[in-house]
Amino acid sequence: MNILFIGDIVGRPGRFALKERLDRLVDMHSIDLVIANCENAAAGFGLTIDVAEELFGYGINALTSGNHIWDKRDIVDFLDTEPRVLRPANYPGEVPGRGSGVFETNTGVKVGIINLEGRVFMNDLDCPFQAADRLVSAMQDVDVIFVDMHAEATSEKMAIGWYLDGRVSAVVGTHTHVQTADERILPDGTAYISDVGMTGSRDGVIGMRREPIIEKFLTQRPVRFEVAKKNPMLCAVVIDIDEATGMARQIKRVMELVN
Repeated sequence: MNILFIGDIVGRPGRFALKERLDRLVDMHSIDLVIANCENAAAGFGLTIDVAEELFGYGINALTSGNHIWDKRDIVDFLDTEPRVLRPANYPGEVPGRGSGVFETNTGVKVGIINLEGRVFMNDLDCPFQAADRLVSAMQDVDVIFVDMHAEATSEKMAIGWYLDGRVSAVVGTHTHVQTADERILPDGTAYISDVGMTGSRDGVIGMRREPIIEKFLTQRPVRFEVAKKNPMLCAVVIDIDEATGMARQIKRVMELVN
């Protein structure tokens, strides 16, 4: 089976890129399940109910997220009622929503999706490694397990990739918005990439207008970040998984410019 995972969607340009290219990618790669990271999909910060419904309308089956999932107030209650939208599983206490889910393809393959958030240079959350242990153990009856590791540090992403090698089908990194060229199949069969990249404007700095960000670097004063609008691109990976074993056979990067 083939899974298409779309890197962090940034604002309207990212959604436009999906609208223009998703159907073609699904057909070209015979995709069975589409997953996307949505934490920047609404004006660059967070997710709204309307934007979530728009993304589902394009054919996305499940949405993962990260630290920005909490940025829009109206999404909090939605997380409790919409199983297709995940927040990181390792948030402490009884926070809204769920950090994992099981989805079924049209051919009956059960795919478990786990959403984790890193701790290095980020929030002081529960241990993502221990959360992964619990969730993987609870998914013994699924055919395929897919992990979105939303983290800043490449080392933390790599560590959890090795930690879960042979126990999950794929570990993909999100959050830093720059696609890495280190995709590989780890020795025990888990597909891995440090960062899938972003789906948004390549005309700015990680999807945002470059001028305010350059000003912030120059002056160290607060600025208002705004979504860049020109030259949208779509970054993703296509992962071929043997549903009989749950192990990956191939991982391919996708980077497409959208006129």
